[in-house]
Amino acid sequence: MSISFAHDHVGISVTPEDLEATIEWYSSSLGFTVDQRFDSHGTTFVYIVSGDVKIELLAGAANRQAPTDDVLKSMDPSRLHHFCVAVQDLDAAVAELRDLDVELIGGPMEVAQIGQRIAFVADNLGNIIELAEPGTWPADRSSSANSGWNQAAAARVRRTGAGVATPAA
Repeated sequence: MSISFAHDHVGISVTPEDLEATIEWYSSSLGFTVDQRFDSHGTTFVYIVSGDVKIELLAGAANRQAPTDDVLKSMDPSRLHHFCVAVQDLDAAVAELRDLDVELIGGPMEVAQIGQRIAFVADNLGNIIELAEPGTWPADRSSSANSGWNQAAAARVRRTGAGVATPAA
């Protein structure tokens, strides 16, 4: 295939009534800032950013989705299940989120098969956000020969053993 893709952003539909509260939640809980805000085609669009992560909030949803308090019981096919952001230190990220009164809905847990530790939170509207250490991308995305991430993942698998995702110790 000759088409080359790169991830740009995740879009989340919100009701117009929930837009400001959602911007506030992402700002105060995860440190996002508003990059752009505009109206087009009868909808308000807000891009919020943190590092390399960009989320597009689209204030045009007619209904709210049902929130969840358990990530493993949230497999509703009518919704996007989650989006994932990589963190350097999952324990530090979880501690900081707890200090900000952001509750975990899953984890932390080990996923030995891919050498990751993960945890889940939900935003003010119930959208699920996965936190992963390490992320699934190698440090140098442009080089498929880069094996640093693969070596780190293999070392974590050797340390934790193979098996099903289990709560971290």
